[in-house]
Amino acid sequence: MEQRRPPEYILEVFADPACVRDVVKAILHTIFFHRYFSSISPLTRDLLDLTLPAIDDVDLETLIDQRTAALVRAIESTHQQRGRGQLAVQFFEKRRRKTYFFGKADEEVCWEQWTLDVTLATPRTETDVLKVRRAMEKSLHKAALKIVNIVNRDKDHIPPITTTDANPFPYHVVVNPKATDGWGQRMGIF
Repeated sequence: MEQRRPPEYILEVFADPACVRDVVKAILHTIFFHRYFSSISPLTRDLLDLTLPAIDDVDLETLIDQRTAALVRAIESTHQQRGRGQLAVQFFEKRRRKTYFFGKADEEVCWEQWTLDVTLATPRTETDVLKVRRAMEKSLHKAALKIVNIVNRDKDHIPPITTTDANPFPYHVVVNPKATDGWGQRMGIF
């Protein structure tokens, strides 16, 4: 039986160096707010005249902080060339599969992926600062609305919850996924 490709949703955001961390964290929190199927303590955070949802979970906040910092470092190290970076949030379902030698094993099968394309802009003049701020606000607003529209529309691919674990669906947050998507990465060599 051939496995279906999970839906991938692409979000594009634009940010200046001073706000890129906050913008990326806000998008990640918005995604997790809608796809984290555990009991949560909801929060809201204000950014660029927008109020966005967030989750009060120490482990998730730590992961988001780490991946955001790694993305910013990757963008800054290539800023002279392109000023772009990418982050992927992948949600998995644990499935039992038969093995030839050891009976049964669990495998993680991706059921949804969110790809965040980040473009960094460095304003040079005061006029540029205002233009970049408006562009950031517009891209953040557009991305948040896109997330809400997608999660309200696309529900059929979400697997049933079959466990009583705190988090029924494992997730990964990957920085620049195309750069790490080789056979060695999939086999766990690197």
